[in-house]
Amino acid sequence: MTTLTDRPDTGRSDGPSGSAHDSRPLVLVVDDEESYRQALASGLSREGFAVEVAGDGHEALRLFHRVHPDLVLLDVMLPDQSGIELCQRMRALAPVPIIMVTARDSEVDVVLGLELGASDYVAKPFRLRELVARMRAVLRRGAATPAPLDQVLQVGPIRLDTGRREVTVADTFVDLSRKEFDLLALLMSHAGQVVTREWCIDRLWWDQDLSDTRTLDTHVKRLRRKIEVDPANPRHLVTVRGVGFRFEP
Repeated sequence: MTTLTDRPDTGRSDGPSGSAHDSRPLVLVVDDEESYRQALASGLSREGFAVEVAGDGHEALRLFHRVHPDLVLLDVMLPDQSGIELCQRMRALAPVPIIMVTARDSEVDVVLGLELGASDYVAKPFRLRELVARMRAVLRRGAATPAPLDQVLQVGPIRLDTGRREVTVADTFVDLSRKEFDLLALLMSHAGQVVTREWCIDRLWWDQDLSDTRTLDTHVKRLRRKIEVDPANPRHLVTVRGVGFRFEP
C-alpha cells in the first residue's frame, strides 16, 4: 500500500487563475486534516494533476466557484457540514465529477453518496495508485460526454438565451442586470417546480454571507416589474409562501 507522507503541497503553483498552458486536470481536494491534504496533493501532483485544497465546506464552495475543477475528491466528514450535503450542492451548481473519499465505508454512505450525484466512492485507507486509476476513469467518462450547447429557454411568452444572455417578453427585449438574468435562468430552468429561497441564495450569492433573504426578495420584485404584465399579481414568477418560488408557464 502506498503511504501518503506529510510533504508540502506541490500542486498548482500558479494560483487559481493558473497558466493558460497548464493542461493538467485540476483536482479539488476537500478534507479537514491538513497533513492528509498536503500529502494527497503532493502525491497527485507527481501523478500529473494540478491540485487545490480546502479544509471545510465553505472554503470548498468558494474554490469550486473560483477555479472550476475538473474533479473533486470529497471527504464525507467535514467540520462545518456533511460532505454528502456538500456533494449535493456542488452537483446542483455544475456537472463536475465527484469522488467521495472517507473512512466511513458503510453501504448506506455509499448508496447515499452515489444517489446524490457522486461519480465514485473510495474508502480510507486506499492505495494512491488505485485512487488515481479511478480518477482517470471518471475523467475519461466525463470527456466522452458532449458539452451542453448554449441553452434557449422558452416559458410562455418569456424567452431566455443563455449564450447571448438576452431575454425577451412577447418578442420585446428586456434589460436585466447580471443577477436578475441568473435568477430568471435558474427559475425558468426549473419551470413548474418549487425552488427554495435557500437554493437560490446558495446558487447566486455563494460568495456572500446573507443572513436573510431581503436581497433575493428585492431581485424578485425587480424581475416581476420587468417580465409581468401585472407585477402586483404575478402570473409567472409565483411565490410559494414559506418555501420559495415557482415559475409558471
